[in-house]
Amino acid sequence: MVAPSLKLQDLIREIRGARTQAQEREVIQKECAHIRASFRNGDPLHRHRQLAKLLYVHILGYPAHFGQMECLKLIASPRFTDKRVGYLGAMLLLDERHDAHLLITNSIKNDLSQGIQPVQGLALCTLSTMGSAEMCQDLATEVEKLLLKPSPYVRKKAILTAVHMIRKVPGLSSIFLPPCTQLLHERHHGILLGTITLITELCERSPAALRHFQKVVPQLVQILRTLVTTGYSTEHSISGISDPFLQVQILRLLRILGRNHEESSETMNDLLAQVATNTDTSRNAGNAVLFETVLTIMDIRSAAGLRVLAVNILGCFLLNSDKNIRYVALTSLLRLVQSDHSAVQRHRPTVVECLRETDTSLSRRALELSLALVNSSNVRAMTQELQAFLEFCPPDLRANCASGILLAAERFAPTKRWHIDTILHVLTTAGTYVRDDAVANLIQLIGGAQELHAYSVRRLYSALAHDISQQPLVQVAAWCIGEYGDLLLEGNSEETEPLQVGDEEILALLEKVLQSHMSLPATRGYVLTALMKLSTRLPGDNNRIRQVVSIYGSCLDVELQQRAVEYNALFRKYDYMRAAILEKMPLVERGGRQVDEEAEESKEAAQLSEAAPVSTEPQASKLLDLLDLLDGPSGDAQHPPPLDPSPGVALGHLLDLPCEPPPLAPIPNLRVFERKGVQLNLSFIRPPGTPALLLITVTVTNSSGGDVTHFICQAAVPKSFQLQLQVPSGDTVPAQGGLPITQLFRILNPNKAPLRLKLRLTYNHFGQSVQEIFEVNNLPMETWQ
Repeated sequence: MVAPSLKLQDLIREIRGARTQAQEREVIQKECAHIRASFRNGDPLHRHRQLAKLLYVHILGYPAHFGQMECLKLIASPRFTDKRVGYLGAMLLLDERHDAHLLITNSIKNDLSQGIQPVQGLALCTLSTMGSAEMCQDLATEVEKLLLKPSPYVRKKAILTAVHMIRKVPGLSSIFLPPCTQLLHERHHGILLGTITLITELCERSPAALRHFQKVVPQLVQILRTLVTTGYSTEHSISGISDPFLQVQILRLLRILGRNHEESSETMNDLLAQVATNTDTSRNAGNAVLFETVLTIMDIRSAAGLRVLAVNILGCFLLNSDKNIRYVALTSLLRLVQSDHSAVQRHRPTVVECLRETDTSLSRRALELSLALVNSSNVRAMTQELQAFLEFCPPDLRANCASGILLAAERFAPTKRWHIDTILHVLTTAGTYVRDDAVANLIQLIGGAQELHAYSVRRLYSALAHDISQQPLVQVAAWCIGEYGDLLLEGNSEETEPLQVGDEEILALLEKVLQSHMSLPATRGYVLTALMKLSTRLPGDNNRIRQVVSIYGSCLDVELQQRAVEYNALFRKYDYMRAAILEKMPLVERGGRQVDEEAEESKEAAQLSEAAPVSTEPQASKLLDLLDLLDGPSGDAQHPPPLDPSPGVALGHLLDLPCEPPPLAPIPNLRVFERKGVQLNLSFIRPPGTPALLLITVTVTNSSGGDVTHFICQAAVPKSFQLQLQVPSGDTVPAQGGLPITQLFRILNPNKAPLRLKLRLTYNHFGQSVQEIFEVNNLPMETWQ
């Protein structure tokens, strides 16, 4: 005998009473069989009960797809009890991936036009939850009619449905513009809050809507002023703050309307100052309103005094006991440090105090902001604070802190000696966390400061004698001892207590480094070279050095073995040339100068469109030579033929008359990537004097609420092209429209073939690693023809 079907309450009780997963599955399988049998029999009276049980099973994670068509039957039923369960099932079981969701469009349209408020509410909730673009386009006019219905219940749900429609189909914005203007006069809280949200969505997605609603800024200002001064209603007040949710929504809308609009910004300046000074900060609701006020002030064209007030509010947030508020303040100040540097500088002591936070996320933000605040006037004090933080900071922050100190010292160092001392302190404290180029930079710095050679070699020798575990420090010390080891023996330096060192002590220390298990192969290579150089700089016999070098002639590491064999050959066969070969290294040009030259070249290339063709030929030839070097000695690169001057141009040169080439039409920009607020745009320049050369500027912007970090853009082109990627301006794009990343691509197209780009983007966003690979094959024809 088949057991009867259970009621929903009994089914819930049995499932909860199951002791094992197997018992639970057995109960659900039996009941699903009863539900299927009931659906096949077509029992209309109990169909809604069976579907309600099936929805509970679906919530538990078991398959319930066989109930989709039953949802459609219940929605089409005239009974309210059936419609209620049917619409609930449609929201849970149907979505845009199922074609069945389109079958309820006609039922929703009929229910919206019936005039029964509960049924209209069910239809609107379902449409706003799972309505596809096709459904939104078909039902937009029905929803627009409901926006002005007398019932607040229906109007509120219709407004929320309109928000969903605008997000799905931005082209429907023109339908909802007239009702929104009328709805702003409503006093019902839910309607007014929903209307502000709808207008915000319209302005973000439609420039026409943005221009339309900029005319109602005075009305929005009056609504917010009424909230601040007299309040809306006591039932919507939170902790003494009058309706903070509505205040935040209005401030967010004002920020959108006032961005890059002088008249609207001027209208709301006084109100923003009033909100910023009169809002209570003792409660979290007041802090939320204040923070939204600060964001609005910073995004619109506000007065200078108002921006200083906003920065001071963020400075007060740094003193709040709530960690979340302090984190928000640090993030916001980091965005403002470029535009309002002097105002943010006033809160530097508070920011430095935040470095001592035990929360890693807070100390990380404080570190980023502290590094951004370093300038030529405070570099000594800030570097001292950052060095103190480097000694106790968490391991995951040491690399960022060490790199930031080195970059700040390189940019703002007051003297070379201070610069050398700073780098040595970083290498001593966190040498294993520094960037790979720190060793080369310090070597170049010491080599270029001839007056500090003796001072540097003594400092490095003392540091090496104290600790040989920091490999970058050991490498720099080995190079410096090899170059200037003779100065260690002289005893005169700028130090108050001269260091007395013998040649045996120097050799013993270097042998200790060679024998240490902590030394890397690259470090041993530095030490071997230093020993060879000391053979020409230290007095006495070189037998000890020859013995040490000969040991590594049978080393397993190929690089060390080759180096030792060559040095042994230098001792045996070419001893007469050893002193000349091992002379002190000449000064090597700094890498920063090369970067500056490349930046200057890119600026000159951007200005080529305004220059005469004759002046562009040397620059173009330099660019082509640089591209040839990048592609190697293959010889496949083809230089474009020189342009033959036209008779008119030649006559102009002959008569010494000014002859300008006709201006080229600008190439339109192209957006090639967009995801969660992250956008990548391409802009193009073709220098007239070099028609085969295309300069592409990649601009990465971020309008989302989270920072984009560790951003890397890689590109590839077909073999007939030559591509050179310049160094990007950074790898982090702050949230909410912060300073973008720019990168220059130089592409040589001698055959004028259609251009195709393959891009690979990797970055971190909202705590997740993102990797995107895509091809750009819709570049404008002007880029290659």
